[in-house]
Amino acid sequence: MALDYPTLPGDIDHLIADDHAVVERLFQHLEDGRGNRRVLADQISFELALHAYAEETVLYPIWPEIGMTDERDDAEHEHHEMKRQMVVLGRTEPGEPEFEQSLATLIRVTRHHVHDEEDEELPEFRQKAGSERMAELGRQFLAAKRQAPTRPHPHAPDEGLAERIAGVLARPLDLVRDVLSGKKKELGTDASGLLTPQAQAIVDAWSAMGPMPPEILEPDQARRQPTLSDAVRKVMADRGIEGPEPVDSVEDRTIPDAAGGRMRLRVYRPPAAGPGPLPIVVWVHGGGWVLHDVDTYDASCRGVCTRTRAIVVSPDYRRAPEAPFPAAHDDVLAAYRWTFRHADELGGDPGRMGIGGESTGGTMAAATVLSLAEAGERRPAAVVSVYPLTTGEQFGPSMEDAADARPLTRPLLSWAEMHAFRGEPDAAKDPRIDLHGWSARELTFMPPTLVITAERDVLRSQGQEFARHLDIAAIPTTYRYYLGVMHEFFGAAAVLDAADQAQRETAAHFTHAFTAAGV
Repeated sequence: MALDYPTLPGDIDHLIADDHAVVERLFQHLEDGRGNRRVLADQISFELALHAYAEETVLYPIWPEIGMTDERDDAEHEHHEMKRQMVVLGRTEPGEPEFEQSLATLIRVTRHHVHDEEDEELPEFRQKAGSERMAELGRQFLAAKRQAPTRPHPHAPDEGLAERIAGVLARPLDLVRDVLSGKKKELGTDASGLLTPQAQAIVDAWSAMGPMPPEILEPDQARRQPTLSDAVRKVMADRGIEGPEPVDSVEDRTIPDAAGGRMRLRVYRPPAAGPGPLPIVVWVHGGGWVLHDVDTYDASCRGVCTRTRAIVVSPDYRRAPEAPFPAAHDDVLAAYRWTFRHADELGGDPGRMGIGGESTGGTMAAATVLSLAEAGERRPAAVVSVYPLTTGEQFGPSMEDAADARPLTRPLLSWAEMHAFRGEPDAAKDPRIDLHGWSARELTFMPPTLVITAERDVLRSQGQEFARHLDIAAIPTTYRYYLGVMHEFFGAAAVLDAADQAQRETAAHFTHAFTAAGV
């Protein structure tokens, strides 16, 4: 689902459309007969409950003030009907006639509701309320989701569950508490049935840790949530797999950041590397410029280090919203320059350097090349961008078919951009973000590039498009698409064959470029 007019990531109508896209994709899984129908139904109830509560407390009270009373009444009536069907789904099981009939009704009512909102009501609301108001309402919308009640209220009626829920606007999550039937720890998983068994085990382990949806939390809260790397370690422990992957040494250094402060630079040295200066890979962690740090991506760095037989350095750049765009980009550029100047001190060869990264780390890897080229400085010998963000726009089919994919949902992507670009409304147009907008000349700055994408990833289409642009520009480009895996899969080589293969392809790409550079 998508609006046909421009919005910013934190605008309330943008956030509402993101929620719609997630629920629509969950509906499609059910209609197509794939995945875990019980979990999918529970996830739909959770998504709709938070969404309805936020709309009813933030959006709908404003509508009568601007002449949209009839629209408010219709929307609330549809929410009422949706809640009734959610009650039925919660007390019945897939395959039972009542469950299937209720699901069909919920899908029909919700799609009609979405059509009315996206095609008529939200455009009218933006026009009447003013676009400048959308961002503040977006913040209120997310805050309402955080504040939604999750336990029974002491004065709730004693009637049956349906009577308690019907028509009650302030307690949608009371419904969810009952609907989930003790299955809350399945809410974070990918129930589509589209992941490989190995990938599914990781996402299931992550979900069992009970993460809250990061996109409804404040950044400091979201950073304390379990990560997929935590899930990988859990799967390893359950299977008796020792870790982490051994390297010769790991050292944290402190180097200057781009703002006159200091940042951590983690240095990995490969085992049994042999004599002589080693090639160097700057590996940039992801997290949407907001989440995660070098600790989260430790397994990726170790994997690249051992397979490439190179020194790997990973900068712990400043994050938004404390330091919004372009702070992270500036720090990564500063870290690359520092590493180039101090390569001898690290035991490395400045003539054989590469750069890569995951997610927005893959974005910043490419952006660093552009910045170096524009400054007339030596560029890296090779680039690896793993499931990169390559435009600030909601681009391509993956925005719809992977809107619900975990751990990076479409709402979480918007949440990250909202914080990363705060105070910089034109940031998405900057060439360090909008890689799709690079000119033919800018594309020629890129060295041989490997782009890796994942099937269950909302960023899949973006990475594929960037690889296409590079190929058209005659840049030596390798594109690898991994079926049945999710965003953040790259660091899971200990328990995921696809990740091991991706790390080996990364190593081969860098090694080939380093060999050519050493000739």
